[in-house]
Amino acid sequence: MKLYPAGIIAIAALFVAASAAVAAPQVGKPAPEFELPDQKGQLHSLEDYRDQWVVLYFYPRDETPGCTTEACSFRDKIFEFRELGAQILGVSLDDVESHRKFAENHGLPFPLLADTEGTAADAYGVKTKMMGWTVAKRQTFIIDPHGNVAKHYEKVNPEEHSAEVLADLESLGAGR
Repeated sequence: MKLYPAGIIAIAALFVAASAAVAAPQVGKPAPEFELPDQKGQLHSLEDYRDQWVVLYFYPRDETPGCTTEACSFRDKIFEFRELGAQILGVSLDDVESHRKFAENHGLPFPLLADTEGTAADAYGVKTKMMGWTVAKRQTFIIDPHGNVAKHYEKVNPEEHSAEVLADLESLGAGR
């Protein structure tokens, strides 16, 4: 039996783990379909929003500082998003009850989808581990009225993100 140095085994393990990870959908390609409950238990699918723009934002956890800042920033600009015909959908791996409390605590006027099994996070390539928890990475996808990914934000600043998304929606032709 041949023994391998620990470094080679670690690199091989990383390679296998990386190759198993699902890549994010590409801009211009169809966005993965999903069906998830919101904070009221109502099911939402991407197909429900066909013919309108969708801002699908993934975030790690309810009631954490960055996630609260991002959600409240979208809340504060909700009328601007509606003027452009865009629907905001927040998604995390938290459950319906956690989303209900989060939405009530901060007056969030848009659906927060409970992806407790991580199926949507997997399909969009955003599921990860953070401090021992399985969570969604903070990433956003703009989905066009035909169901295609129009823009993908891999790096998100929670304080500035909603303004950035609004500007990009306008440049993509939303609201025309």
